[in-house]
Amino acid sequence: MIRVLLADDQPLIRSGFRALLDIEDDIEVVAEAAHGGEALALARRHLPDIALVDVQMPVMDGIEATRRIAADPALAGVHVVILTNYGLDEYVFEALRAGAAGFLVKDILPEDFLHAVRVAARGDALLAPSITRKLIDRYITQPLVAGTGTGLRELTGREREAVALVARGLSNDQIAARMVISPLTAKTHVNRAMTKLHARDRAQLVILAYESGLVVPGDS
Repeated sequence: MIRVLLADDQPLIRSGFRALLDIEDDIEVVAEAAHGGEALALARRHLPDIALVDVQMPVMDGIEATRRIAADPALAGVHVVILTNYGLDEYVFEALRAGAAGFLVKDILPEDFLHAVRVAARGDALLAPSITRKLIDRYITQPLVAGTGTGLRELTGREREAVALVARGLSNDQIAARMVISPLTAKTHVNRAMTKLHARDRAQLVILAYESGLVVPGDS
């Protein structure tokens, strides 16, 4: 059973998402929050698999709530998915840096929304190749963060290659085809890289790959 926390300051939005989720046999909404502070408290109480968090909320916004959830060792199993009205707005990249596993636009089709919840519950990032490209090209403009490249030295050559392909939006199957290895081996390379780089999920691998200079905007 996938346990979901809904966090949005608009009751109508929450009830709409809940109506979609409640009819699914493998998904359960365990709590609803009207602001980020409440979302954080409820995440600690219920330990959901997924926290669907609106970016703009009173008291504590979604980015700060995401940052605090990601920083809490007790909430390591909680995957935060950011909800936004505007797609690639200025908050999305900051949310990914804070530890979000991905983001969804609120006008998403119901079947795509349900699929996304299940994808996030598996620990996969909600970043399609086209979205990854647009996101990185638009928001990776600041200087590299000091020390972000240090962890890459611990990776093997194949792990670095796998991380670079993750950063370009490839799935494990696509990485396997590109590297001429099995999907299981590709998954192993990615998981080992995540462990060595202390990344919560594939979304953070994308951020680390670009911040470290392993991949740069415009690479193909």
